[in-house]
Amino acid sequence: MAVDGGAAAPTPHGASPSFARLMVICCLVTFGCYFAVFMRLPVIPLFARAQGVSIAEIGRINAAFFLAAGLLSFPMGMVADRHGSKPLAAAGVLLLAFTACLLTAATTFPRLAGAYLLFGAGIAAFGPTMMALVARIAPATHLGRAYGWYTTALFGAMSLGPVLGGYMAGAFGFDAVFITIAVVLVCDLGGLLLLLPGRAGRDGVSLERVAIRATLKALFRNRAIIGCWLVTLGACFGLGMFMSFIPLHARAQGLDAGQIGLVFLAQGMANGLARIPCGYLSDKVERRSTLVLIGMLGFAVSLTGIGASVQLTAFMLWALVSGASLGLAFTSVGALMAASVAANARGVAMGGYNTCIYFGMMTSSVFMGAVIEVLGFAAGFYLTALVNLGFSGLFVLVIRRPRA
Repeated sequence: MAVDGGAAAPTPHGASPSFARLMVICCLVTFGCYFAVFMRLPVIPLFARAQGVSIAEIGRINAAFFLAAGLLSFPMGMVADRHGSKPLAAAGVLLLAFTACLLTAATTFPRLAGAYLLFGAGIAAFGPTMMALVARIAPATHLGRAYGWYTTALFGAMSLGPVLGGYMAGAFGFDAVFITIAVVLVCDLGGLLLLLPGRAGRDGVSLERVAIRATLKALFRNRAIIGCWLVTLGACFGLGMFMSFIPLHARAQGLDAGQIGLVFLAQGMANGLARIPCGYLSDKVERRSTLVLIGMLGFAVSLTGIGASVQLTAFMLWALVSGASLGLAFTSVGALMAASVAANARGVAMGGYNTCIYFGMMTSSVFMGAVIEVLGFAAGFYLTALVNLGFSGLFVLVIRRPRA
């Protein structure tokens, strides 16, 4: 299979040695980036409240991150299709490291919002390009398990990062967390530059000549892609609620920063550990859409449980259900998308996917912050579960609609 301009002999299982090597590199680089970035997750809401920022403003700060990431993910995917993943991913990690340093001086709402805009831009440069690279290097028979391994690294990082961030904030203060994030990202950038091949993520000259208009037209006529984008939008409305307001909801019930980090650990570990078996399952099941729907229904149930939680054990239980459900849904979505689009359009498709991720999170951060201030945390999580179910219904309608 051609990966970086050359062909590699397949193994008896259908995957080439270069596929295995590049998957390990992708997983390591992704783990380092997301571990650092997600150290901030339980910290920023508490840091912002300590500076006198309101709950609604905290929602808008998170929305700034999601807005930048959402707006830029689609064009970043196009750039990755044309020029390869390595330079764009490296630029994203560098911007993230710079922004982490800026957080030490972000003591007002406008400064925090500005820093989060830059965070969003950095993630938009890194995330879609690495996802598209995984799709390009994986044989068609290994798409589910490739995304299973990749997203296990991603969610393992997303689960462990908040734990370290929460405990560091309690032990050493907020600035220690921000500086550590920057240091880890600089180390990750070094690994990316040294280990990832220079032409990784380019399928020869064909990617240089992508007809963008024709590609977009084909994508928007692809029911599988549209359905995946819609269900991702709904799932990430719920995930944005979890990420933005779990720290404040849990703090209101008496949990400290370290315990809040454990809630994120439970969600992230369940999500990550579910990815590999779910990836193998999605390679075996004929209708990946069924697995997506099962995962979405489980996630809606978990959101309801989180809204009713008042103790650490309940928060962690429903976080585990949430993580496992999202692991099933997102792994199946990634494999379904990769199997439904041409190789030279996967960067654009994954850019659209990431746009839906961040727009879903942005919308919940903005609107649910205002809802919570009026109705409270429990009602906010119940309403989010209903939104999640609504988008699950749209997914079924779109993906099963007969051709005209």
